[in-house]
Amino acid sequence: MVIPMSISEILEGLSYNERRLLLALQSVGGGAAPADLISAGNFELEVEVMGAASWLASKGLVTIDEQVTKSFAVADMSVMENGLPERKALKAIDSVGGKMDMAALADALPGGEDKIAVGWLKRKKLADIVAEDGSKFLVLTDLGKGYLSKEMDDEALLARMVVAPISEKDADPRIIKDLKGRQGMIVEDIVTKRHIDLTDLGKEALAEGIELKEETVQVTDNLIQSGRWKDAEFRKYDVQTFAPAFYPAKKHPLSRLAADVKRIFTDMGFTEYDGEYVHPAFWDLDMLFVPQDHPARDLQDTFYLSNPAKIPVTDEKLLETVKNIHENGGDTGSTGWGGKWSREMAEQGMLRTHTTVNTIESIAMDPKVPSKVFSLSRIFRKESIDATHLPEFTQIEGYIIDDNANFDMLISIIREFYAKMGFDQIRIRPAYFPYTEPSLELEVFFNGKWMELGGAGVFRPEVVAPFGIDKPVLAWGFGFERLAMLKWGITDIRDLYISDVDLLKKNRIL
Repeated sequence: MVIPMSISEILEGLSYNERRLLLALQSVGGGAAPADLISAGNFELEVEVMGAASWLASKGLVTIDEQVTKSFAVADMSVMENGLPERKALKAIDSVGGKMDMAALADALPGGEDKIAVGWLKRKKLADIVAEDGSKFLVLTDLGKGYLSKEMDDEALLARMVVAPISEKDADPRIIKDLKGRQGMIVEDIVTKRHIDLTDLGKEALAEGIELKEETVQVTDNLIQSGRWKDAEFRKYDVQTFAPAFYPAKKHPLSRLAADVKRIFTDMGFTEYDGEYVHPAFWDLDMLFVPQDHPARDLQDTFYLSNPAKIPVTDEKLLETVKNIHENGGDTGSTGWGGKWSREMAEQGMLRTHTTVNTIESIAMDPKVPSKVFSLSRIFRKESIDATHLPEFTQIEGYIIDDNANFDMLISIIREFYAKMGFDQIRIRPAYFPYTEPSLELEVFFNGKWMELGGAGVFRPEVVAPFGIDKPVLAWGFGFERLAMLKWGITDIRDLYISDVDLLKKNRIL
């Protein structure tokens, strides 16, 4: 129980800096910014002012008002001079009548810029990719033709940023998110303005009279031996002041959550599997029937390696099977994606973009029926770091092969897992993935709204046929960090990995 102190008791417990700050506030009329108080109170650093202000605020003598503003400016002016990659592509395609061979675009936009441009053309619906006579062409859409003569929204915002930084409140958050995703294009500036003001209690304390005097806070052997203690002014000891806390040793919250995830799956009869971080695109994408012109393969989304730039795939029979499946469906009954499949693209070295590659590897190594396997491991995507994105994160992956497996079983497994994790309100909605059909996305109800946690589905025949599997294969991939954020009410994903021992000590997650 905290016993209220009288004004005289509060004054006796004030430190030298607290007294200086109160007098400085009085001299400037009762309130000012820290920078103004430095000169008024003969402080040297703002940290001295804020340290004293924090203590005075805890005693009710001052209030501290903080206002944080965020603005954005162009970081790479060459973009304004040369134009966005998709703008260059629009002009190039228009110059040849609105339809252009993708190989020709690569010549027009060298250095890999064509891949970036194609990704944004598709994302903004400015162009479609069509296959004709074994070649792929980019064809401008009506929307793309319309933007030939006018600025796109992100171009307009960048133009405003060149004139002056744009405040967060004056910018479309969706455009800002996209621009931040283009690495190094814009820079974010955060400014915190503080104002310190006397409270009525602070004014009352000043009216009582405050004397500036040096005080002794700590008794040392030198103070005793020299005899200076006889004339020293000792600061009054406050038994109600803050004291250091002691914390028991504990595991990191993510380590505990990972242990819970693994326990739940092993209790349900699953075995764990994990693979390498580095793969050829063949195993990460081609084996999953992801078309070779899919935006996920672009440089802006995927970490391709310079060493090794190429990882050979030596199973010629498997290569031929996958090639046929992509081009014409092979023996699966599918029509495939058409066009010409590239072995060179399939052997590009890359960091895995999802742990579904674990699933495919595990099935390839041991395609037995029945099978129940899960993995919990790291993946890598070319994301800009912000409150909800990291370039390296963790996925919960799993699959079931069984004669009796079906979509209802998949939904039941998902509901059972999340119920054990403490989420009873679960919603399933239809989705699309290149490698599953039917497909679903999972949402859970948290803090008054539905939040997406991952996707799942039944593997298409094009994915499992190369391994001779004709049984249903159920598969899923869930976000691990997002699960942690929802479970513990964390709003910034970076808080999960920040190197802060003090934060870990004070963490109350059990």
